[in-house]
Amino acid sequence: MALMRLDKFLSDQGIASRKELRAVIRHGRVSIDGTVAVKPEMKIDSELNKVYLDGKLISYSKYRYFMLYKPCGVVTATEDKKQKTVLELLSPEMRRMDLFPVGRLDKDTSGLLLLTNDGDFAHRVISPKFSVKKRYYAEVEGELTECDEKAFENGIELRDGLKCRPAELVRLGADRCEVVLTEGKYHQVRRMLASVGKPVTVLKRLSVGNLELDKNLEEGGYRELTEEDLCKVFSR
Repeated sequence: MALMRLDKFLSDQGIASRKELRAVIRHGRVSIDGTVAVKPEMKIDSELNKVYLDGKLISYSKYRYFMLYKPCGVVTATEDKKQKTVLELLSPEMRRMDLFPVGRLDKDTSGLLLLTNDGDFAHRVISPKFSVKKRYYAEVEGELTECDEKAFENGIELRDGLKCRPAELVRLGADRCEVVLTEGKYHQVRRMLASVGKPVTVLKRLSVGNLELDKNLEEGGYRELTEEDLCKVFSR
């Protein structure tokens, strides 16, 4: 493991900004292996050295992974000059972690959204090559039919000529269903349902892979993923 500056080690964990941490360190609030550290530029090994802040052990993780219950009305972006973004739902500490959304949920769609600073992880979740399933709950105008289910199963061609992969539509009632995709084209669920004459009125993502939206989260809430959670994302 390459050595890294003490202030960067702490900043990467979202504790505070590098500038704020320099003051924290110089005030003697940080110790390394039992010895008080006073130099922010001091080099440490994140795997070998034990770092404490105010007596609390700080574990280092290069990559972080979170589940967010995205509410309607916010955009899936890292920044937007006109509209509130999903990152604005996070604590100041988390916003220092350079997190970004994994894929997109449009402004009027709620549900499970993954956040990370791991580009490889995001690519594996998003890329159709890895066939990670995304499951949605939808309410529509009109009455869903067996023909709609078969159309999804065969792979729908959208009105602009774009061909979608075969997908799963499960009717839950006359105007309610679940949709399972293994790709994520722009507004895909809405466009697929519109193409069979069933405009969407409500849309919510329920799961990614076998990882389901945590029932204990309220809209706008979030939690860090466990190792078990990460395995569920890619399990079949």
